[in-house]
Amino acid sequence: MIFGDVGQIFMYGAKGGEDYIMGNAAGSFNKKMDALLALEDGRIFSCRSFTGPGEASGEVVFNTAMTGYQEVLTDPSYRGQMVSMTYPLVGNYGVNLEDVESDRVQVAAFLIKEYQPHPSNFRATGTLADYLKGQGIMGVEDLDTRALTLHIRTAGAMRAVISTHDLDSASLVKKANGIPRMTGQDLAQVVTTSRPYFWSNGRVMPFDTGIEPPDHTIWKHRGKKRSVVAFDFGIKYNILRCLAGQGFEILVVPAATSAETVKALSPDGIFLSNGPGDPEPVQYAVDTIKNLLGYRPLFGICLGHQLLGIALGGTTFKLKFGHRGANQPVKNLFTGRIEITSQNHGFAVDIDSLVGKDVEVTHINLNDSTLEGFEHKKLPVYSVQYHPEASPGPHDAGYLFRQFAEMMKTS
Repeated sequence: MIFGDVGQIFMYGAKGGEDYIMGNAAGSFNKKMDALLALEDGRIFSCRSFTGPGEASGEVVFNTAMTGYQEVLTDPSYRGQMVSMTYPLVGNYGVNLEDVESDRVQVAAFLIKEYQPHPSNFRATGTLADYLKGQGIMGVEDLDTRALTLHIRTAGAMRAVISTHDLDSASLVKKANGIPRMTGQDLAQVVTTSRPYFWSNGRVMPFDTGIEPPDHTIWKHRGKKRSVVAFDFGIKYNILRCLAGQGFEILVVPAATSAETVKALSPDGIFLSNGPGDPEPVQYAVDTIKNLLGYRPLFGICLGHQLLGIALGGTTFKLKFGHRGANQPVKNLFTGRIEITSQNHGFAVDIDSLVGKDVEVTHINLNDSTLEGFEHKKLPVYSVQYHPEASPGPHDAGYLFRQFAEMMKTS
């Protein structure tokens, strides 16, 4: 991701972007063609492309949300993955300029049961097919998504290839076995911003203060707003909206930003974002987090939660098929309440690995009892595995952003 591209999502007329988001080529990508999806274990699924010819590869996963496909498509946590939606009808409300979570489509391919080429929604500015085609992303339908989901639940998420060019099953299976596994991949460095930027008035603002090297004087609202440095491991726009909703002044920084740089900025709080891939290879971020523990209040989400867990001495592991959807039940152990949450992750922190680390478990997943949240017993540090910002999903966990604000007041 380069800084100049980050802002393009807000002005789709630039560099041809309007051509696909506004659907100026409406109907030109409706010609369907046969395609095959081949999994690394040899399972084959027939389907048809609704975005024209192409070939794509990645880890194939499923999402159980009934709405929010544009948010799913643009979530950086899906980088390197082909996403199958379990809800059968997709595309019925089109796409628009507001429902995006990053500056581009992030998924490797989009797999659905039935595509609706004629959206009906007053907010729609284009069709899903034109949107995907305009960014070079394959979309396929007539896929037995129920069978695919059941297979992944049994065999686990796995590498796959989908193609309209190569319809030879053996060839595609061989290709699937040749692509990198998700385990061991540092994808945070792929999706992170290359330069810092401010998030202001709902959009990206250039980091151009004239102060070199940057220090605490960069903050324009010091004394009026609490300042937050947000690490971009694949940050979603709605996280930034939620942080801004608490009245914070926000500076987003690249994933590899050092602890020394952060301390020079002297923020009031530090946020660790969501992101794709395996947390174990992101050692540079773990080292930074270790050096920031106890310095300022820390709040982590998703990959940020996993990296924080490793920094505190824990370990992570790959889930069989992950948690992806807007209906994951989580129990808050402090209140006893059940929160229905939005989630998107394939790795988790081993709950047993945090025993004896001055960490208290705060949230548990009710489907599989995996760790969903913890806080430090002595330091102003807490994190959750799920997505309290939703988008898509319920808002049961929105209080966690208010908790961050309260923590900064008392620390």
